[in-house]
Parts: sequence; C-alpha cells; structure tokens
Amino acid sequence: MHLVVAGPTAAGKSTVGRSLAAATDRRFIEGDDHHPAENVARMSSGRPLTDAHRRPWLDALVAELAAAGPAVLSCSALRRAHRDHLRTAGPLRIVMLVPDPDEARRRAAARRGHFMPADLVESQYSTLEQPGPDEPDTLVLERGDLDVTDTVDRVLRWLG
Repeated sequence: MHLVVAGPTAAGKSTVGRSLAAATDRRFIEGDDHHPAENVARMSSGRPLTDAHRRPWLDALVAELAAAGPAVLSCSALRRAHRDHLRTAGPLRIVMLVPDPDEARRRAAARRGHFMPADLVESQYSTLEQPGPDEPDTLVLERGDLDVTDTVDRVLRWLG
C-alpha cells in the first residue's frame, strides 16, 4: 500500500512524507521532482496550474507509484479528481495536510530555493476540494500547529 501526503503548498508534505517514509520503511517520492519544466516555469512566474497542466504530472506520479514497491508520495492532490487519478496506481491511503492559509503563506514566504511563490497560496486553497466521508482512505489534518513528530504519530495510529 502506498501513502500520499497531500495538501496545498507549504503544508509540510515533503517534511512529513520523508518522516513517514523513514518510519514505515518505504521509499519517498518527491512529487515536485516530477513536474514538467513548463509547470515549474509557470508556477515560478506566479501563474497557477490548471488541471490540464497537472494531468501529465499526475500521469508521471501514477507511473512512478505503479513501478515502486510501497512508497510515500508528496503531492498536492488538491481536487478529488487528482486523488482518484492517483488511486489508479493501486491501494493507497492519503493524508491531507491543511494548515491555516495564513500559516501556509508564512511558510511559503520563508522557503528558499522552491519554485512555488507565496503569491500562489491563495490559488491552492481556492482549488482545494476537502475530502469528504466518501473518501474513507483519507485522513485530514487541518491543524497547522502539530509538529512533524506529532503528525507522523497521528498518521501511524490511523494506519493501525
């Protein structure tokens, strides 16, 4: 079974994902590394992605998961359709990290060397479709005040 750590930019997906991969002895896949160059250029210039831009990226992530043994993937997976597409790679569980938008803006502004500017935080939250009860394979963590250790512990308890 794969784990997907999802959420808007600066939610802590990569940090939590790496820690979960270590705790569960799974390979970590950084979703940002699989964006086509045009997506990175678009986001770097402050323009949000559309679903048409996301499609080749999601296809690459599905292929990566399908080829991998059990893995942990960091990926925004903001819409239900994105999450459903990732589910085609095989059994997975999704952890959706959703900090307060102000906290995400603060984190994004403080990052160095990342292509996603803080200006795009708002577009991420406007794209976000919160998972509902019809996505029982998804755990939503809305609090941004949990540290990484607490977050990983919560996820591990949820996974059983």
